This record gives sequence, structure tokens and C-alpha cells, in this order.
Amino acid sequence: MDYQLTELQQNIKDLCEQIAEEKIKPVRAHYDETGEFPHEIMKVFAETGLFGLFIEEKYGGMGGGVMDLVIAVETLSKVCSGIALGLAATALGTYPIILFGNEEQKQKYLPRVASGTLAAFALTEPEAGSDAGGIRTTAVKEGDLYVLNGTKQWITNGGEADIYTVIALTNKAKGARGATAFIVEKGTPGFTFGKKENKMGIRASATRELIFQDCRVHQSQILGREGMGFMVAMRTLDQSRPGVAAQALGIAAGALEEAVAYSRKRRQFGKPINAFQGVSFMLADMATQTEAARALVYQTARAIDAGVKDVSKISAMAKLFASDTAMKVTTDAVQVFGGYGYMKEYPVEKMMRDAKITQIYEGTNQIQRDVIAICLAKESAAKGD
Repeated sequence: MDYQLTELQQNIKDLCEQIAEEKIKPVRAHYDETGEFPHEIMKVFAETGLFGLFIEEKYGGMGGGVMDLVIAVETLSKVCSGIALGLAATALGTYPIILFGNEEQKQKYLPRVASGTLAAFALTEPEAGSDAGGIRTTAVKEGDLYVLNGTKQWITNGGEADIYTVIALTNKAKGARGATAFIVEKGTPGFTFGKKENKMGIRASATRELIFQDCRVHQSQILGREGMGFMVAMRTLDQSRPGVAAQALGIAAGALEEAVAYSRKRRQFGKPINAFQGVSFMLADMATQTEAARALVYQTARAIDAGVKDVSKISAMAKLFASDTAMKVTTDAVQVFGGYGYMKEYPVEKMMRDAKITQIYEGTNQIQRDVIAICLAKESAAKGD
């Protein structure tokens, strides 16, 4: 389909296709096998300006929006979603500064991100996953400083990023309304890292614990103001979920391409397997589901860029549908490959493992359905139905 990309967006897509084919495809199996973080590929992203896609020009970026980021993440994820996640997770960690940072904070951090400094977003804890309001990390005020204590879990880019947005409780009595968002830099005394997780998929992406033990952060590092942490988190997730959706979309699109190409070459009973209706119908469904996901993800990204105020429902829909599609399409792709699809030397095996996380992180798909249902109820009540 023609999605009427701008000249810049088409250039972004072409650039990312080139990077994916020339730089990522030859090494994706290595990073998946070893679980190493792809520092060299991150340098390529930085040198080509990809970290500046979502940052205003006055801060050293390209002045693009969510749609530009979606195109980049989708295109890179067609080849390796784990490596692409270094870019997507940096956007997630940076959006709180873009949305809630004051001018001084933006001047200090956004040019660094645009030039290739990684960022991360730290909300999840051992006892606060889907229940984001159940965080226990605290920030106690002492003069001009806040003392952070607690642990964050499963933080993407953890240990590799230099800039972290951290949500901590400044008033436990108020629950979620007592949370505050802080910018915390790597190297701050009292801020260390726990174990690096050994994951099923997206193994090129670093996932680590963040540990805060009497970590002192100046009050100038607060995003917005004290007590706005939960709002910062929710607004950020509304903005960033199309990025996860784009990752899932890219995985599905990559698996579809691999399955179609394989089905033309693989012969059984004297003819290519795509000549059999059982296979051809499966491919048709995979293509339809992937295109439907693309239409929803792109429209969501464009709505955010257009300044639509309440995007919670469509953002949740995009993440939900694209990730469910990724899981379905990659599972079917493995089936098309048959026994070969189960082998690590073929990429669809990795794609299937990578796809699963997109149904879980940045809000499980059960939580996305909950968000959508709540929005529907509110819309109905507003109409007086």
C-alpha cells in the first residue's frame, strides 16, 4: 500500500534498509547467540543521525516525530528487532524529557541523545509490573537533594544507557499520586546495576536491574514537578507504544518476507509449496494481518504527531494488534518452513522468539485491552448512552 510517506520518511526507510542489510544481517545471529550488546551498530545509528529522528532541530535532532521513528524501527526490526531496540528504548527513555522537561533539561540532555547517547526508562520493579502504581522505590527529600532507594527490574538498555528516567515515590501515603520522575545519570554515586538478564529473545538488547542505594539526585533533575511521576509515565507510554508496535510490525513483515521467499523455492511432491492451497492461504492471511497492523500503527503515529490530545485508546490498540499479529505471523512462518523453521540457522526461529516479548513489555496485551475497554466505557458515558 502507498502510505504517502514524505521524501524525508522515504529516505529514512531507504537508509534503514541499507543499514539492516549491510550492517545488521551479517551479525544478527552472532548477537542473538552471545547476548552481547551491539555497540558497533549503535555507533552506526549515531553516525547516520537515527538517534536524532525524534528530537527537535534546535537540540541537534532531525525534527521528526513518532512517525519517523516508527518507520525506522519497523525497517530495522525486519532484520533484527533486538538490535533495533537500542534505538526504540532510547526514544522511550527520552520522551519524558521531551514531554515534561524544562528548557534547561532539554538543552542539557537532548543534544547528547541526538548525538548517540543511549537513554532508558525505569518504571518496572519486582513487585510492580502491570500494577505500575505499586512501585516501592522511594525518593526522600533532604534539602535540595532527593535520596533514592530501591530496585528497578527488566530495564531495557540498562547498564548501557547514560541517561535514565526513573519513577520513584516521594510521598508513599499518596500511592501513585505520590510518584515523581527524575533524570538520573549513569555514574551517580549510589546508582549501580544488577544482573543482566538471559532472555528467550531480543538477546542483542541489554535488560538489567537498576539498584539505588542512598543515591542523591538534585531537585533540578525532577521532570515536571513533585507528584507528577505517574502522569509522566502514562503520557510517555502513550507516546512510545507505537514504537513497540513498530518493532512487532517489523518482525511480522520480516517473517512474512522470509516465508514467501522460502515457499517459492522449497519443493514437495514435484512443485513449490506455495502452489498448495494450505500454504498459499496461510501466506495470504499473514500478509493481510501484517498490512492491517501497519495501517493501524502508521495512523496512530500520525495522530500523535498531529497533536491529538487523547491517544491512549489508539496507542493501546496499535501495540495490542501489532504484537498479536507478530506472534501469529512468526508462528505461521515457522510452520511454512517446517522442520527447517525450528532450526537456529533459519531466521524465523529467532523472529518467533523475539515476537513474544512484544506482547508483554510496555504493558502486557491484557493491560492494553483493559485500557481500551476503559476508554470505550468513558466515551459511552460522555455520550450519555
